[in-house]
Amino acid sequence: MEVILKQDIPNFGYKDDIINVKSGYARNYLIPKGMAITATEVNRKILAEVKKQRSFKEEKIFKEAETLAKALEAVSLKIGAKAGTSGKIFGSVNAIQISQALSDQFKFDIDRKLIEVDGESIKELGDYTAKVKLHKGVQVDIRFEVVAD
Repeated sequence: MEVILKQDIPNFGYKDDIINVKSGYARNYLIPKGMAITATEVNRKILAEVKKQRSFKEEKIFKEAETLAKALEAVSLKIGAKAGTSGKIFGSVNAIQISQALSDQFKFDIDRKLIEVDGESIKELGDYTAKVKLHKGVQVDIRFEVVAD
């Protein structure tokens, strides 16, 4: 069954995408929760008109995301954490600390939900990378170093 997504759904698609899902999943989960609508001819025409009107705004947002991505590529963060003598830190470093460090050190306001750290959290000192998904087609890797306070 083809449906039109009304919001971003991880591992399925983005808002306004037409995707093919099983009928039961669409009827029992996506449509009742307001996450999707059926892809009838009328809904497809409405979607086409909405996309046409939104394309200019989307292009502007995409260009802003690309310029932000270029600026983030040059960034090298240092995140301080309390650590023991063996190099293990007390607690962990996750997307929240990376977002806060970007804000404090470089004045970039990036939502923590857009930052993806390999393995959820970091528990040792060293150099790491994190992925920042700024837009549908714009993703950048930022380098950061966890240092002892």
